[in-house]
Amino acid sequence: MSLRTELRRGIGPWSGAAVAVTVLVAMYGKAPGWQGRWSDASDLLHTAAGLLAGPLAAATGCWQGGRERRRSTGELLASAPRGRLARTLVAAAPAALWPTAGLLGAVAVCLGATWPYAGGGRPFLSVPAADAVAVAALGALGFVAGRLVPWRLAAPLVAAAAYVGLGLPSYTASPARWLSPAADRHTAWHEPLWWFGPAIAVWAGGLAAAALLAYGARHRALALVPLAAACAVAVPVLRLDGGDGPWRPDPEAARLVCDDGTPRVCLSAVDRALLPEASRALAGLNARLRGVPGAPVRWVGGPRAPGPDEAALPDPVAAAAHGVLRDPRQYAYDAAAALSDGGCESGGGGEGIALDLAVQEWLAPAPPGSGVDPAALRPYLDRLRAGSPERQRAFLGRYLTNGPCESAGVPLP
Repeated sequence: MSLRTELRRGIGPWSGAAVAVTVLVAMYGKAPGWQGRWSDASDLLHTAAGLLAGPLAAATGCWQGGRERRRSTGELLASAPRGRLARTLVAAAPAALWPTAGLLGAVAVCLGATWPYAGGGRPFLSVPAADAVAVAALGALGFVAGRLVPWRLAAPLVAAAAYVGLGLPSYTASPARWLSPAADRHTAWHEPLWWFGPAIAVWAGGLAAAALLAYGARHRALALVPLAAACAVAVPVLRLDGGDGPWRPDPEAARLVCDDGTPRVCLSAVDRALLPEASRALAGLNARLRGVPGAPVRWVGGPRAPGPDEAALPDPVAAAAHGVLRDPRQYAYDAAAALSDGGCESGGGGEGIALDLAVQEWLAPAPPGSGVDPAALRPYLDRLRAGSPERQRAFLGRYLTNGPCESAGVPLP
């Protein structure tokens, strides 16, 4: 039977459609969380490829591998002039190629959906390329399992085993976890080592090629060649740190991009598309802080901890959807909370906590439904609002200069 005929019939096309739909549905349910960054999109696609597409491909391969036994056509096919290895490769092709095609289609759709909203950085194409090879390899391994295990329930069991086997290493700290195609990544402000994607492709592809050769080749010792290649590339992976592993800080991604306001609003380069949104959301808060002693010189977002004259910004991507902040008032309120978040255990007791909340509410009023009760803070808010602008600024300067640990001792205007 020709390769074209095998690819056009049977379970292959259905498996490709199932992989594409499954990955797209999973990604769609979390779209606001990944469309703002290339790294987040690549990260979630990688997880979906390992935990969803991989087990589906393995189950497809197992079902495809058991087809001859179910149809009792093994003896007929064995009498064909084509060799055993050639017949094996042609029969396994749908299980390897169709799920891979479905995954690549889903990857293209998701990266296209990210393009209008991603502010900076780039997708790491070596990662989805390695994922595609891993999915094809799982399809081939499932095919060999289907040939060896003549049982109709083998396919769902292979899928379950693949899901557990691919997901379990993510819960360990061993460097061996990076050999799993479903290992978690740290990509927000990181980039992978240049050789990692190709190494994982050789690792997965080598194991699958070894299994196919061991099953179908006349000289089964040939399986040692791809197996040796897989083991060789696994060595440098196993020497990686178990923490960040193959991911290294990307200075360009973490570089701050700032507006020209006072205080300045600065986001990392990968989030620069949301800088106008963050600046507009903080405009009212910045107006109260402008020129006040002790006020931050700039707001900073990203992986770097704020300096002495800086204040931390909430993650703008987590607060946005489709390039727009979902609730600018909540974003400003959360930013104002950073001014009184000093980590003090007492902070002046209940009076200090109430004053901190009142100052936060005065600087950036909480949106409705946020759980803040302005009525409980009314005694403080009335005094804050009743003071003249000069007295308000003087109080705010003393409050910010003293810090949150001594906030209860700052007299109200």
